[in-house]
Order: sequence, then structure tokens, then C-alpha cells
Amino acid sequence: MSNPAILTVDDDPAVSRAVARDLRRQYGENYRIVRASSGSEALDALRELKLRGDRVALLVADYRMPQMNGIQFLEEAMDLFPLARRVLLTAYADTDAAINAINVVDLDHYLLKPWNPPEQNLYPVVDGLLESWLSVPDTAAPELRVVGHRWSAPSFKVRDFLARNLVPYRWHLADDPEGARLLVAAGVDATQVPLVVTAEGKSLVQPSEAELAASVGLTITPANDFYDVIVIGAGPAGLGAAVYGASEGLRTVLVERRATGGQAGQSSRIENYLGFPDGVSGAQLTDRARRQAVKFGAELLTAREVVGLENVGATRVVHFSDGSRIAAHAVVLATGVSYRLLDVPGCADLTGRGVFYGSAATEAVSCAGQDVYIVGGANSAGQAAVYFSRYASHVHILIRGDDIRRSMSSYLADQLDAIDNVTVHPFSEVCQGEGDEHLERITILNVQTGQTHVVPTEWLFIFIGAEPRTQWLEGVLARDDKGFVVTGQRAKDWPLPRDPYHLESSVPGVFVAGDVRAESVKRVASAVGEGAMAISLVHRYLEAQ
Repeated sequence: MSNPAILTVDDDPAVSRAVARDLRRQYGENYRIVRASSGSEALDALRELKLRGDRVALLVADYRMPQMNGIQFLEEAMDLFPLARRVLLTAYADTDAAINAINVVDLDHYLLKPWNPPEQNLYPVVDGLLESWLSVPDTAAPELRVVGHRWSAPSFKVRDFLARNLVPYRWHLADDPEGARLLVAAGVDATQVPLVVTAEGKSLVQPSEAELAASVGLTITPANDFYDVIVIGAGPAGLGAAVYGASEGLRTVLVERRATGGQAGQSSRIENYLGFPDGVSGAQLTDRARRQAVKFGAELLTAREVVGLENVGATRVVHFSDGSRIAAHAVVLATGVSYRLLDVPGCADLTGRGVFYGSAATEAVSCAGQDVYIVGGANSAGQAAVYFSRYASHVHILIRGDDIRRSMSSYLADQLDAIDNVTVHPFSEVCQGEGDEHLERITILNVQTGQTHVVPTEWLFIFIGAEPRTQWLEGVLARDDKGFVVTGQRAKDWPLPRDPYHLESSVPGVFVAGDVRAESVKRVASAVGEGAMAISLVHRYLEAQ
């Protein structure tokens, strides 16, 4: 495989040569330096690199260019190489534009011209960006291939796991020529899908998530047996705790059952998060937070399910489903919540085959030209409706109440009102799903009149509230009647003379942050804040030991 590329674009020949010279001097041994004199020329070069299957690590664009400025170029370049790091070259007078670009094109950095000496002002920035690019599994497994059936729930589960962990892959249907060739080469038949073929040519037949994680370069084995703090759950609260814990010198390990980001990571667009006036996708926000945690030294374990929490003196022991365990002085519980299952006839059997929980963004393109039904009226459902409206012929939102504004943020409800192919159906719920190989139709009940009607559809996305996954904490931590973990209250068997800290559970040294905490505010910003606050309380707890 050829070396990955660093592409620079600047319409000033002198500056263009200087940029390429400085980059080639420092990085020419391991990277190809590609130079362009305009945005359109640079896009042509990127398209050629894409067709050849080459990789692009870094894009460096001048802001002031005719016809297409640097921000416009980077915005289009994201569609071709979304994982490439992005740098904008600016003059001092353009710093406001550069700051705005942080949100518009998810800019990683901006550099003021001139940057002499490069050893001080250029290379440290580029070193950090290349290091973060190399940490993404794309560089380890650029040709990962998945073979499966269109309406196979296990195939969907594999694709969804890879997508949520930001692992790129090529999807082949088992009955397509290339998919059939891969099955023959692996010595399996079409009944044994999904088949995953790694870049090294290793075949994984119906792999578990742990096997899949290990094959694409995700860490599944802890480096140590003992830590200062174990963070369980890598949603916004857990990522916040990991960033602050690691940045403040605590030996921190972040354990995630499935994929970083949690429910927020599945959001197509989060528009009310502080500092992102143009919105940010859940995947982008998650990737930034993950990179930040790893940069500060946090260890991230993926596809590890926690099944037990044990108190051994001043030590907190976390047990995994495979029988292994790790221990720490303190634990931050940030496991979030899961969407409730739609308990109606037919839907359970069709899960992953037309019935999906959460946005399932991997299916969006397949919805083109078809009707999509969304159950739920909160922000997650609204964000999904906006996203799917770009692909589906029509998006139908079913809510039990009379007005979606009772449960959805006003800005999001206003957006839905302005989209022609989105319709909200009040007083409506799904009472049955039907289909053979996949979902083919649903029955909708009007909860006011009791009348039902059947509509044909292959797509049903469910967002009907959330419940905590805390059954494994039965008898260990105090929970409310809905399963959320209670914090800041003195239990009968509380062993210390002091009262519990605000985010501390009924066990000293076990803190709770985010949606899993009883009476928490279900917002991304508050979850991140609670994750950071939990670490400050961990410090207070450790200092008192």
C-alpha cells in the first residue's frame, strides 16, 4: 500500500511551494505531499486518490482563494475523505472566519501565516493531527469487507457496530458477484453470513462484537489490573469523565459495551450543544471526545460488557461477562439508557429486518424513495426525521399525544414544520408489524377513536422513551422504582460519617453521571458536565482516604 497523502492547496505559488517544502522536509519519508493551486484542482486530485483506493491523512487549505475559498473546499473534501484532518491557513485578519469554520467543516486547527519557524509553529500541530489520524481504525483496516443479506438482522448488527465505531467497510450482498466470490474464497455458504474479511485476508464467520472489535484494531483487553478510576459507559457523560480524569493525572480506563457515543453518537445532528451554532453530528462530537480522552492518556476498552460490581474494602472491582475483572479506587457509572422495546405483535421477530431502535443511520441510503415511519416525539426522533427526510420519499412521525412540541425542543419542531416530506400524526401508535423476510406493513391505531388502518412500509424506527440497563446492579446500589441509580442520599447501610457527595451512589467511591442517574437532565451538555463533576468528586473522595 502506498504512503498516505498530505494535500495542500494555495493559489499563491510562493506560499504553496513553501508549505509543500516544509511538509516534505519533515514528513516526506512516510507521506506523499500533494500540491494544488486551487480548490477545484485539489478536489480533482482527491477524486483521483479516492478512485485509486489511496488514503489522505491531512488537508491544508488557504482561506482566501478565488472561486472556492478554503472553507468551501474543505466542506466538499469531507465527502471524499471524512477522516482526513483539516487545517485552514489564515492571515490574522481572517481568524474570525477560521473560528467559524471549526463548526462548519469540523476544522481541526487553523494556522496563521507566516508560521516560521516551522519547528515551533507548524510541526507540533501537524504531528498531533497525524497522530490522531493514525489512531482511527481506518488506517489499520482500510479494506474491511462485510458480506451479508439485505434483510439479515445479524448482518445489520455487524454493519451498525462498525459504523458506530467509525470503522469504514465495504458492504457486499451475498448474492452479488463479488459477495459470492468472497464467500467461496472463505469456504462458507450464503447461510453462514455475515462474513467479515479483514485487510489481511482473515475471514470471520458470524463474529461476535468482541472478535470484530479485536480484528479492526479496537482495544478489548485492559493493559493493567488496577486503575485510579474505572468509567463504565462511553456516552457523553463517560467521555466527559474520561477526558477530565485522564487530563488531571488519574489512571483512567473507559469501558464501553458497544460503541463510543451512546445514543448521542447516533444523532445525525445536535444543534443545541454549546459552542456549535451550526450543529454537529453525534459521530463527529464522539470522535473528537474520544480522541481527546486518548490524547490525555485514557485507556478505552470496546465490546466489553460489565456484569458485576464488587466492593472489597476500599477497592471497587468490576467484573466482565467473560469472567475477567479489573479494579480501581473509584468507579464512575455512566451507562446511559436504552430505547424501550415496542411490545406489539410481530415487531420483535423483525428487529434488524425493517424494525430498528434508534436512528440506524447505516440504513438511510436504502430508504431512498420509500416511506419511513418513526415512533416517538422527543428530540432523538425529531433529529432522525430530519435526517431521513433527505433520503425517504416521506417521513411519518407517530406520537401518542396531541402536539409534538410537548416533548420536543422548539427549534427542532420548527425545522420539522418547514420540511415538506415530514408529517406528524398525533394520537397514533403502532399496534402490529407484519412481514415474512422483512417488515412489509404496520397497523396504526388511533388512540382517541380506537380505529386502525394498515400501511405498507419496510422501515420503522422506534424512539419510545428510555430505560436504564441496571439489572446487574441489583443488591449493590440503591435504585429507584424505574431502575435509575439514586445519588446524594444516605442509605441505611451507608458506612461513612459524612453524607454522600452529590453524584455519589449508596456505595462510597461509586459515582453516577448522565442519564442513568435518577432525576438527571436528559441532555448532552448536562451529561458531559456531570462526567466532569464526577471526577472532581472522585478527587475529593481519594483525598479523604
